[in-house]
Amino acid sequence: MADSIYRAPKGTRDILWPDSARWRALVEAFADVVGAAGYTQVVPPMFEHVEVFRRLGDATDVVAKEMYEFLDKGGRSIALRPEQTASVVRVFAEHRPVVPWKVWYTGPNFRYERAQKGRFRQFDQVGVEALGPDDPHLDAEVIALAWRFYERLGLRQVTLLLNSLGNPDDRSRYVDALTAHFSADADALSEESRTTLATNPLRVLDSRRPEDADLVAAAPEMLDFLSDDAAVHFARVRGALDALGIPYTVSPRLVRGLDYYLRTTFEFVAEALDAAQDAVGGGGRYDRLAEEMGAPPTPGVGFALGVDRTLLACDAEGVFDAPATVIDVFVVDTCGGDEAVLLTDEVRRAGMRVDRAWDDRSMKAQMKAADRSGAAIALIVGEDERSSGTVTVRDLRGDAGQQAVPRAELIETLQTRLP
Repeated sequence: MADSIYRAPKGTRDILWPDSARWRALVEAFADVVGAAGYTQVVPPMFEHVEVFRRLGDATDVVAKEMYEFLDKGGRSIALRPEQTASVVRVFAEHRPVVPWKVWYTGPNFRYERAQKGRFRQFDQVGVEALGPDDPHLDAEVIALAWRFYERLGLRQVTLLLNSLGNPDDRSRYVDALTAHFSADADALSEESRTTLATNPLRVLDSRRPEDADLVAAAPEMLDFLSDDAAVHFARVRGALDALGIPYTVSPRLVRGLDYYLRTTFEFVAEALDAAQDAVGGGGRYDRLAEEMGAPPTPGVGFALGVDRTLLACDAEGVFDAPATVIDVFVVDTCGGDEAVLLTDEVRRAGMRVDRAWDDRSMKAQMKAADRSGAAIALIVGEDERSSGTVTVRDLRGDAGQQAVPRAELIETLQTRLP
């Protein structure tokens, strides 16, 4: 029992270097891409009053089966966030920032589900939300930002699936049509899909169970139920993506997993991954969510991208590798360590990554530590160097050898020799 207590809980894991550095680099790349479009970071709390997430739909698996919900010590019903769109919209409803309000986020979410490769009970996402405009060009901008981010990482085998769920009345008519279609031959559905049909007919379309395949393939398509204004909106989104040169596949049965989506919906699929884990992100419009949280009617659109799945896709394509080294320079000090204190600080302040040995180890032990560190250069200070006011600069990875450099010229020398 004690052994299991002192291990990460099931469905979670510890992220160590170099994976942690790669993780941070992904977030930094995302921040660069979306920041260039005027999106600023928002950091909502990791738990909310449970009513915030009830907006996702009581019939969704996220709310009905997967949400971590509990009473806090004050008797309040609290939930760990299973996603961040609802939290960000709650922030908007509470603080009423000037629109258009364009924000990005990163951080962990929590869902109680079966842990497997690429799927954890604590998982991170990056995403954006844009509230205010009803403009279909904003839908296209949001989609394009995700696409450009994948390009930034080096991914080339990502497919964009695109659909429209129409306006609320369109969606309602489509749900009625789906219910009639599946109910007419319900005995042919899997038991799981019959249960889903009773609570959320749209979700039956997501079934990949063999016994459901024929009925799902024959189901009505959402695009046949679009009203004129919804059809025009969708056409303008497609036109903007065409103009941007972003390829997409219209997927009439793409419905996404949350009840708040209306009109534009989209999903990114990594072709290099197995089908069971190929969805790496997605999003859509949620024009009524802000109003449901007490704000004035405010359209919104956004997406969330899974960090784990995205990195798996990078692995599959052999791009966006983890960093090979932690540091650039390693200080070897055989004078008792005082010189290392000064040197490491000086070189760090010049913008380079530096480490050193500890506990007054021998020259041989320190050089072994320098080699293991992955640093490109060792700075060696012994009694001779200290008395002459120099530092020996030794190339650890190439054939440049070593040279004694005056202390006053050290930074310039390192800047010249480091890539």
